[in-house]
Parts: sequence; structure tokens; C-alpha cells
Amino acid sequence: MKIKIGISPCPNDTFIFEAIYNKRIDLKGIDFEFILEDVEYLNKAAIAGAIECTKMSYFAYSKVTDMYQILNSGGALGRNCGPLLIANSQDYTPSDDSKIAIPGFNTTANFLLSMAYPGLKNKTEVLFSDIEDLVAKGEYDMGLIIHESRFTYQSKGLFKVRDLGEYWEEETHSPIPLGCIAVKRSLNDDLKKTIDGIVHDSLQYAFDHPSVGQPFIKSHSQSLSDDVIAAHIGLYVNDYSLGLGAKGRQGVKTFFEQLHTQGYIHDYNGLLFVD
Repeated sequence: MKIKIGISPCPNDTFIFEAIYNKRIDLKGIDFEFILEDVEYLNKAAIAGAIECTKMSYFAYSKVTDMYQILNSGGALGRNCGPLLIANSQDYTPSDDSKIAIPGFNTTANFLLSMAYPGLKNKTEVLFSDIEDLVAKGEYDMGLIIHESRFTYQSKGLFKVRDLGEYWEEETHSPIPLGCIAVKRSLNDDLKKTIDGIVHDSLQYAFDHPSVGQPFIKSHSQSLSDDVIAAHIGLYVNDYSLGLGAKGRQGVKTFFEQLHTQGYIHDYNGLLFVD
């Protein structure tokens, strides 16, 4: 059986999925066809229902709960790992007319920005890896950065305006759900559970053999620095990536409660997770 699976080229995803991509573990007879694309591309593909299994932002997932369920393994959820709002001036103060480069309207980062600064409307969708340079050139007043950019913006003379992950944790006292791996609800229940188990096994293999996947990870990373790649994986891949557990699931439910409070959703399918 062939299953299309979408992941981003960022180190956390390539670390988690390398053992599947290179067939280092038992894939239970499934032929995974990988699509490696920017997370906003994957968000839009998921909203269109174009991929059976895919990484997507939790904010994008809130738009497709009727079509997808969340795997317990493979996602990005944790503390002190949220998106950053940056500018090229140390004392920059956001105003309603600030021009902001964002990594996608469907990203969790954009939801957090809207939650923290509801007056900021002048947003432009930009490939996440281009945001730092565009802000440094003055084409935008601020940038909303994710992924490896968190570790490189200061080297480009940029300054943090606000850590939106810290903002989320102050508001909710909950870990922040950034991205999940989701599968089509229409797939057979046993198949969904099998895919979930394979993703878990792939990450466990990566934890057990951390050096094996480095060439694959580095070949897709926007950064060539081993230290940045290691820091990225260390920040975004954790026990919640191996399995959400009760605390992780509660964090996701808290996120949906906030979406409801903010008026982004009216209702959603309560059976969010593959069990």
C-alpha cells in the first residue's frame, strides 16, 4: 500500500522521519511517498485534502478536524519553543500599521500573533527561511520567525520584540502545540494505528542512533551549522514527539479552547486523536 506523507525539510521533521525515508525500520508493508515542503505548503495541501498523512500547523488542523485525526507521535509541542516576533531595531514598538512578514496565514505562529496583537493586520505571507533577510533589508518592519531562524536572527543584527511562546504559556499555563502529524479519517482504523506506531518507531530509532541520520538532516536544513541543527532538534523534538500522553493531549485541548474563545472556531470534532 502506498501512502503519501508530507513533512517539512526542517531538522525536527527530518530527524523524526529519516528512518522511514531510508527504510531503516519495519514499515509494515507500507510504501511511503514523501513530500518535503514548507509547512504552509503542507497546511494548504491538508486543507485541500491532498495528502493522506502530513505535518501541519495546529492552527491549520483546526480547519480540517472533520477530515484528519492527530497521530500521537511525530509532532512539535512543548515549552519555550514558540515563534518569535523580531525587528531590525532594538527598541521597535509594534503599531497597527507595522508591515509584518509571516510564515503563513494558516500557521500556529500567525494565530499566536493575532492573539497577542489583534490590531496587527498588515501581514504578508513569506517563505519562512526568507523572513530574517527581508526584515534585515528593511522591506518589513517586523518578522514572525519559526524553525532554525530562532537560532540565527541575532547574527543578522535583528532583535526580539516578543517571544510568542512565552506569551502563550503566561496566558494558558500550558505547553504550546505548534505542529502535528495527522492522517485522513477515511483511512482504515488499523492502518492509522499502524502509521502512528511506525512514526513512533522511527523517532525511537533516531533517539537510539542519533548520528545515522545526520547526512539526510543536513542536506535539507536551511542552516549548515551542526550546532544550530542540534539546537533545533533539541528544542522541538521531545517526549511529546514520541507520544503526546495525557498532558500533551490536554495542551491540544487547551489550544482548541483558546481558538473557540477567540472566535476562530465554533465547534470541532471531539475525536481529535488516533486511538
